[in-house]
Amino acid sequence: MAASTLVSAWGPLRPGVPGLCRCRQPRGLWAHAWRLPEPAGSGRSVAAVSGPGISGTDRYCLELLRKRDYEGYLCSLLLPAESRSSAFALRAFNVELAQVKDSVSEKTIGLMRMQFWKNTVDDIYCDSPPHQPVAIELWKAVKRHNLTKRWLMKIIDEREKNLDDKAYRNVQELENYAENTQSSLLYLTLEILGIKDLHADHAASHIGKAQGIVTCLRATPYHGSRRRVFLPMDICMLHGVSQEDFLRKSQDKNVRDVVYDMASQAHLHLKHARSFHKSVPVKAFPAFLQTVALQNSKGSCTRGLRRRWGRFTSCSAKVALEDYLKKIQQVDFDIFHPSLQQKNTLLPLSLYIQSWRKRY
Repeated sequence: MAASTLVSAWGPLRPGVPGLCRCRQPRGLWAHAWRLPEPAGSGRSVAAVSGPGISGTDRYCLELLRKRDYEGYLCSLLLPAESRSSAFALRAFNVELAQVKDSVSEKTIGLMRMQFWKNTVDDIYCDSPPHQPVAIELWKAVKRHNLTKRWLMKIIDEREKNLDDKAYRNVQELENYAENTQSSLLYLTLEILGIKDLHADHAASHIGKAQGIVTCLRATPYHGSRRRVFLPMDICMLHGVSQEDFLRKSQDKNVRDVVYDMASQAHLHLKHARSFHKSVPVKAFPAFLQTVALQNSKGSCTRGLRRRWGRFTSCSAKVALEDYLKKIQQVDFDIFHPSLQQKNTLLPLSLYIQSWRKRY
């Protein structure tokens, strides 16, 4: 799909900020909101959240998630109790792989660590996991839910390919990476929930791709501080933008157009995912907490950088993916705007509300 066609998928998006429709919640909902944990550094212990029966390896996974993948940590807490520890193990496994690239100074060392995890997965399916906390918890999850080995290996293989510090050649290459990492993670989460459904898999595929695109956007300021740019080259070339423009934190219209096209593609995937809403089993919804339900509330846009913008559908809840897409729209797609680097302090409450509504 050419980058220039991405705009129509989202429709009139920027730069106006629509009014949010408010939905009254039951009083008991707010009474329970305080139970959700706070971000790392808040002083609350993982043990206080998980209960007294937690094992050492399980606590290790919880702590790793709380520090390195806070959104995933919160989403896992809202899964059914019988699935929670396996979800923690799965996401901790993903964190271990994700942090390899930034924690090694040479590619060879990174390849050695990836090989360790390949061997670990093989050993897990031979019932002989190494004495490593995440490996032990992942082994328990595999035994408990009969997780598909292929998805675990795809995550490792794709992370290994990504050790090269190269920009994506096109948006399809970024989507392939997201499919093999984020979507594979969702397929495994569905297995943990006991869901085997084609429609749920289709939704997971699109949500995973949206997650990958948004993650690439969110990480751009961080990568720029390390003199790296990973945004798809085809979209950059289409708008006449160079990597140096992002390294200089340029706010030119062309730079914002690149961000707009990528955000549009992420929004398109979320739209496709929601098209399966009526066909996806309700039990699968907790796996998709990183999106939000469409409320079909409408707001008007003011005139901006593109004349064709008009009206668009917005969401009243702000959770993970949609939260970022809404924020970046509000700042007119300035990817370096300080507000995009701030944590959403209402995220725990928003996730709790979303899980109560049983939508995605």
